[in-house]
Amino acid sequence: MSTDTRSAGTELKGTVELTIAMVLSGTLGIFVIESGASPFNVVFFRCVFGAVALGLYCLVRGFFKNHGFTPKKLGLAALGGVFIVFNWAFLFEAYESTSISVATVVYHTQPFYVVLLGSVLFRDKLTATKFGWLGVAFVGLILVAGVSVSDFQDSGQNGYLIGLGQALLAALFYAFATVITKRVTGVKPHLVALIQVTLGIPLLLPFASFADMNGLGADWGWLVGLGLIHTCLMYILMYSSYQKLPTPKIAVLAFIYPAIAMLCDWAVYGHSISLLQALGIPLIVAASLGVNLGWRLGPRRSDTTPAAPAATPAAAPATTPAAEKITIGESR
Repeated sequence: MSTDTRSAGTELKGTVELTIAMVLSGTLGIFVIESGASPFNVVFFRCVFGAVALGLYCLVRGFFKNHGFTPKKLGLAALGGVFIVFNWAFLFEAYESTSISVATVVYHTQPFYVVLLGSVLFRDKLTATKFGWLGVAFVGLILVAGVSVSDFQDSGQNGYLIGLGQALLAALFYAFATVITKRVTGVKPHLVALIQVTLGIPLLLPFASFADMNGLGADWGWLVGLGLIHTCLMYILMYSSYQKLPTPKIAVLAFIYPAIAMLCDWAVYGHSISLLQALGIPLIVAASLGVNLGWRLGPRRSDTTPAAPAATPAAAPATTPAAEKITIGESR
């Protein structure tokens, strides 16, 4: 078998894995809503069941041997876990205050927070092109949010506005987790995820209300599903696919998640977005892809620039690890 054939087969497998992972991500909101539990209870039991499943997986695969953790890396993974678990809590709160569709799309402004945090905390260069994409995303966000000045004067809209704020806060927390976790190198991502969900158990214990869980009955199945399917299985598929796929394909396939989430929200709960809100979605998608893939915004400065060097900025991210180039799709 030729190298090209093996490479094509590997990429096809990665494509299938990431597609399945993103489809599973899109059903996350249904599991959260159908469980009937409060958002903090949902996150707590997601961490419990997810930690058990991921722990068994890591044990079977032998990941605990030569794990690569140092005290510093362990501390960074734990700090990232603080932001990850509260990111879930605020996103699940936003589902209830707005809708799965609106919360998910607003939540996908995560990459821009990562860019801004990198600029502020690590002096990463914020180019005019990146700043332009941020502007495009902001316009898209305004359209998707579907709010006007009058909404701020109507007390009946307070819940919806709070929900939008919760989705934005969840995105910000995820950005913090991304920036921090990028510094944890030489460690299996499955182990990092295991540290984070395990930390979530004592971290969320004060916020969990076990009395509310007494009458849950068969709805416990939704919580178990969140741990086994949306934490363990989904992360395994994502991390496996990232090693097999180039940056552009990862960035594009990641948008299966919001598409499936919106479809599920419409099919199960009858929630749909207005035409004006729909106009904002392609702006956020284009801006996210532009930031992740290094697309230029506007004409090039000179028509005499050789073709090969001009392609370098867009191709450059492919030389870095997948965890550093893609800031979307791993936060569910």
